[in-house]
Order: sequence, then structure tokens, then C-alpha cells
Amino acid sequence: MRSRTSPDTSTSPDTRTNSTTSPRTRATTSTDVLVIGGGVIGLVTAWRAAQRGLAVTVVDPEPGGGAAQVAAGMLAAVTELHHGEQTLLGLNLASARRYPDFVAELTEATGHDVGYRACGTLAVALDSDDRAHLRELHALQQRSGLTPEWLNGRECRRLEPMLAPGVRGGLRVDDDHQVDPRRLAAALVVACEQAGVRFTRAWARELSLVRDRATGVVLADGTALAAGQTVLAGGSLSGRLAGVPAAVLPPVRPVKGQVLRLTVPGRYAPFLSRTVRAVVRGSHVYLVPRVSGELVVGATSEELGWDTTVTAGGVYELLRDAHELVPGITELPLTETRAGLRPASPDNAPFLGPTALPGLHLATGHYRNGVLLTPVTGDVLAHALTTGELPDEARAFTPERFASGPQPLTTTTPSPEHLTELSA
Repeated sequence: MRSRTSPDTSTSPDTRTNSTTSPRTRATTSTDVLVIGGGVIGLVTAWRAAQRGLAVTVVDPEPGGGAAQVAAGMLAAVTELHHGEQTLLGLNLASARRYPDFVAELTEATGHDVGYRACGTLAVALDSDDRAHLRELHALQQRSGLTPEWLNGRECRRLEPMLAPGVRGGLRVDDDHQVDPRRLAAALVVACEQAGVRFTRAWARELSLVRDRATGVVLADGTALAAGQTVLAGGSLSGRLAGVPAAVLPPVRPVKGQVLRLTVPGRYAPFLSRTVRAVVRGSHVYLVPRVSGELVVGATSEELGWDTTVTAGGVYELLRDAHELVPGITELPLTETRAGLRPASPDNAPFLGPTALPGLHLATGHYRNGVLLTPVTGDVLAHALTTGELPDEARAFTPERFASGPQPLTTTTPSPEHLTELSA
């Protein structure tokens, strides 16, 4: 995703007093809520807060950019279930249930089609090991109260004739849908503008503090924006904003994902009728067909820090695994290769709501589920910003869940390495 923090390499002053008093800053207007980060999470937070009557400003050099420009847009609450993530499942399902009404409201407000498709997902196995893995997932889903349907290989191919003849079985999940994240982001920008949200297209340099309270942000050019409440929604770089006390700094790390986009010519349509995914030799691969004829193939998972290079190896692995799943894919034009950064937390779940630092909220760490969790995140943050508390459904995702007792509110400084704009 695109970095939400400033590429400025200067060292931050001690912000435990009032950073806006620094001779390098210039005061400007104040707002009720300042959202740092204009990806889909920051945008939905701003939109919902503005609908509650709050004056909102979003700080981002390119609102609507970031991880949404790379993400496939699978709304996969069921097929993305992993062992140890049953608590997250509840939040994912709550957000999935909101999606039809959320999309209808957003479309009515903006006139934008966000590419929402209630097409379902088919997860398949290509060999005996994959089949055993899928059976384990099916058992976990059933223990979690979910009801996906197990199909044999012939039934899978009846649903999706382009599947390889060797498919051994699969899970039909009718409730795992999709949306186009790029269209979603564009619609949220328009919705924010119509709701009166102000955009400051600039980099955030550091958080401002006054007497151990967050009071806004200082931009890369030294301009200080004051705010009653600040929301840090900077995706994978949320943990690198200068001035954030160490005790509340979100432990978010980047996980690289490479994604391909192909085009299905009219003579091959319909190529796939739903999202198809599989584990091939231990690697996850998915194919997401759009109504427009675009086919998204992803995604690698690489712990490589801030690197967003598209590599020959990554493209090869995705095409190789996709070809084993759907052999006809090699006949399609390859139109785009991209790499972005997922914002991962230690337990793969987001940080939502108030921190131990008064005036500072988090909306980050969504990892694989940022697009899926967009509706519920907007509702949760709007509730927190207007009441000061998390709703019951989000209490397990408080930013304080990793706290190990009282810690001093010491501040952080920027990394000495140069932060370029990480293209997504």
C-alpha cells in the first residue's frame, strides 16, 4: 500500500510538550476529527464520522490510493478462516452481513457502481494433500457454526467447467462474495466530499501532543493541524508515525503481496462464474473474475519489509499455480502486475478504537481483511468517536489488548532510512 507517513527523514522534536510550538510548524485551522490515511479504512471512518455530524479532515497525499489499488476484493469471511482466528470470524461475518446495505447506501449517495457481486466462492483441492488440508478447514468451519457444502471433483467441475480435470474436491461457499476495491475507494472519496469531509493532500510527519493528549498532526511542510480526536489509519506504516508514544504505537508490520490482472476476451467468456481458490503445494492462489472481464490472480505472501518490487519469481509462481488450477488461463492477456503491503498485526486482527493516549484512536492492522472489514470498521469508529467506547462486537479488538501494564508515554522518532512512496 502507499505509505501514509511522511517521507521526511529529519528527526522529530520531543513531542511530550506541544509539538505545534516548534519553530518549524505553522498553525492552521482545527477540526473535530483528523484521519491520518486515505485508504478505504480511513475513508469509511471519515464518511461515517461526518454522517454523525462531526467536522472531519483526512490527511493523505493521494486519497483512495494505497492497498485498495492492489487488493482483489474477496469478501471471504468463511474461506479466509484460519485456526486461532475464531474471534476474528465473528467480526468478519458481521461486516459481510453489512455489505449489501453498505453498497446500496454508497451507490445511492455517489452514483458509483463498486462492483459488488454476490457470486459465491469455490475452494478446491488439486491433490490428496490439498484435499486433506481442505477437509481440515471444512471441519473448522463446521465447528464454528458455518455451513459450506463439500463437493466431489465432478461436482466442482460442473460448477466451473474451466477447472483442471485433476480437481479432487472442494467447498462451495455461497456467502463469500466480492467487490472491486478500486471502485470502492473512488466511491468513498466522493461520499466523503459530499458529506463535507475536507482533504489535506499531504504527508503526515508527526503526531502532536499537549500534556499527554493527542491534539492533531504536523505535516511534512511544518503545517500543524489541530483536532479534538485523531484516528491513525495508515495501514502497514501506522507504526512509523513520529511522535506516537511507544505505549500506544500499533505493532503493525508489512506483508508483501504480488497480484496479477488478466483480461478475459469475449470469445472465452464466461471464463469463471465465481471466485475460485486453492492451496497448491502449500501456496494459496485465488482467481477473482469481474463482470468487466478482468480476472485478478493472487497473491504471494512475503515477509520482506517495505519492498514492493514485482519479481519474475512472484509472477511465475502465481501463473504456475493458477495454470494448475485453471489450465486455460495461459491463453489470457496479462495486463497488469502489482505489489502492495498488507498491514499485519501479531494476531492477524485489526486495532480499532480508543488507545491509552487520550484523543488518539486506531483503525489499522486489518491484514488480509481490510476490504471485507470496511463497513464494520466505519460503524465501529464512528461509534467510538461519538461515545468514547467500542461497541460490543469490537471489544475484542481494542488497541490495548497487547498492553502489558502501565508504560511511560515516551515518543517515537522517524526511522533513519528514507521512506519513499510505496506504490501499491
